[in-house]
Amino acid sequence: MTNTLLNSKLIVAGTLLAINGLPLLAQEKSGPALPNILFILADDMGWKDLGCYGNPYNETPNLDLLAKGGIRFTQAYAACPVCSPTRASIMTGKYPARLKLTNFIGGVRTDPQSPVLPAKWNQYLEARETTLPELLKQKGYATGMVGKWHLGNHDSIAPWNQGFDYSRMIAKNGLDYYNYSICLDSYAKEFTDHGTEYLTDKLTEYGVEFIKQRAKKPFFLYMAYSAPHVFIVPRADKLKKYFLKYGKYEGKYNPNYAAMVESLDDGVGVLVKTLKEQGLLENTLIVFTSDNGGLGLDELGPIPTNLAPLRKWKGHIYEGGTRVPALVSWAGKIAPGTVSETYYSSIDYLPTFCDLAGITMLPKNVDGQSILPFLLHPEVAKEQNRALFWHYPHFSNQLGRPAGSVRVGDFKLVELYESGTLELYNLKEDIAESNDLSGKMKEKTAAMHQMLKDWRTKVNAQMPVKNPDYKQ
Repeated sequence: MTNTLLNSKLIVAGTLLAINGLPLLAQEKSGPALPNILFILADDMGWKDLGCYGNPYNETPNLDLLAKGGIRFTQAYAACPVCSPTRASIMTGKYPARLKLTNFIGGVRTDPQSPVLPAKWNQYLEARETTLPELLKQKGYATGMVGKWHLGNHDSIAPWNQGFDYSRMIAKNGLDYYNYSICLDSYAKEFTDHGTEYLTDKLTEYGVEFIKQRAKKPFFLYMAYSAPHVFIVPRADKLKKYFLKYGKYEGKYNPNYAAMVESLDDGVGVLVKTLKEQGLLENTLIVFTSDNGGLGLDELGPIPTNLAPLRKWKGHIYEGGTRVPALVSWAGKIAPGTVSETYYSSIDYLPTFCDLAGITMLPKNVDGQSILPFLLHPEVAKEQNRALFWHYPHFSNQLGRPAGSVRVGDFKLVELYESGTLELYNLKEDIAESNDLSGKMKEKTAAMHQMLKDWRTKVNAQMPVKNPDYKQ
């Protein structure tokens, strides 16, 4: 990419591209071919599950190399503490609250002893929403989706009807890594495994197939691995070394979980190797992240991971549920070995990738903003004062309660919807969210609470409703 092109892109990318009306084609780029985009999404991976984030037990050499060759973010966020809403935010650039998709598909938990019932919500991503692959196809991109979709099962909202040319969607038994099925571009054609091919490896195989088939066109590949989501089912040949070093490090680690993480890491290595072999690596932006925080309690088996020092885990509005690992690499374009404290949300991926592709008009009400200028020039980062919002009006399977939050700069406000209790934390000084400042900083608490309420009104967020059977 030429310096002239970089400078022109930075001018365009500095503002939020949320334009009313349907998406339109941008003017065609001149110069080098449009860059490829490889977006790798882990499922329930904790903030510190990778070696490059300081984990001494899990072995992740390929992801560590990705971090070494690009940017490792310490404050990246998922837009929700559970999976489906975050996936919807990636596909649309919108907050889950705006989409009315605020819980994982199938989430129906209630608490009869609570004064509230969960908010009403959409258990699917509406077909009328314009998706990231639909936008990129307008610029000539080949689009591929491999793995976990979890945004609705009707044919009209399956990935093959939401902008993907190539779809390999996990169908039956998505939590069983040796007994599953994968739909091939439709529900009519299905691959079924009965204990032969490990699911993570099979997904990697499909990713390689897509890259090789589309090597002559710019492509967007959404690699949505199911690992390391429970069930905790590892490959047996990876377990021995983790059992041998069990107990050698301070803290609790799960050998089975570590083996699952390693298989995912192997897949990333194979995908990067394929890009090299096809001569595509230097023209490919690679992003790796997770759909929410890791699982820190015993659900469907022993506790998978430890989120300390973050508070709580998947299903909770606190940092352990929303702060995720995020690596971004682009050989020759992104400065290697960068560690960034810049915070951003999964709503920002769509405008960033559209910015990269030269798409200058986005669908109505996109909430995210492009972070491409910072990716290319992290040294120009300024002090942040951007507001990010979360809204989870549900009871999670992981014991989370209905709540919302807003972060501005170093401060984060949490509102507990059942009681109306407000909490305020300074994340720079208190990453564990253990020191509630709401009593000492009443004006700031009130101002941030008003900001959160105004945002909920703006996006028409659905709130929990009164439980008619509640007895105090």
